[in-house]
Amino acid sequence: MTEIPVMMIEKTPLAFRHELKHLITPAEDRIVSERLGRLFQRDSHAGPDGTYWVNSLYFDTPEDKAFLQKIHGVNEREKFRIRYYGDAPEFLRLEKKIKKGGLCSKRSARLTYEQAVSLLNGHINFLLESGDALMVELYSKMRGELLSPRTIVRYEREAYIFKPGNVRVTLDRKLSTDISCGTFLKPRHNTIKPASESTVLEVKYDAFLPDIVRMAVQTPDRKTGAYSKYAVCRNADVVFEYRKKG
Repeated sequence: MTEIPVMMIEKTPLAFRHELKHLITPAEDRIVSERLGRLFQRDSHAGPDGTYWVNSLYFDTPEDKAFLQKIHGVNEREKFRIRYYGDAPEFLRLEKKIKKGGLCSKRSARLTYEQAVSLLNGHINFLLESGDALMVELYSKMRGELLSPRTIVRYEREAYIFKPGNVRVTLDRKLSTDISCGTFLKPRHNTIKPASESTVLEVKYDAFLPDIVRMAVQTPDRKTGAYSKYAVCRNADVVFEYRKKG
């Protein structure tokens, strides 16, 4: 389907960053975590144990456009999601992640809890009425491409920052998923399922990656990969649904 034309709203220019992803073993995770903890500052959102939970609800078309573009390695692609941190949806954001080759960028807009509930219930006129460029774009694609909430992605994150190069290093563990999107705002009530046992090591930076960071994340035989938590979780959901029907 074609997109529904909407009013032109000025958007701020996108700033793209480098994004490197690596799958590492639990043993490598422990080594890298200890090394990062000695060298860099922890993310300010971390709890007493140095971690926090990330909860995302990804949108996709009935034909799984975003999922298939990732699987087929399309160079330029985008994904919409709603995200909050921890076990309570007190601060929600609508986000659009844009990928171009090895570079990534993101647009975001604040959502109230009531708006998120309306969105999950299919009441989306507020997006158009908001005047926010990202919300209006989501409205257009929900109407024109039938974009809709599709898959919950949840994981535990340990994050570090290094100001030179605007570097952010994260270790994401316990990747889990759920297709019961109505429970997204009630994490204690969803039927979350494990999607991967590996740890995802991500390194994001601007123009250059300082040597100290490059050395800190080194592990034997580590290879950079085009890993997508959404794709892994969506695939797990497809397999689960297939087995349930069979």
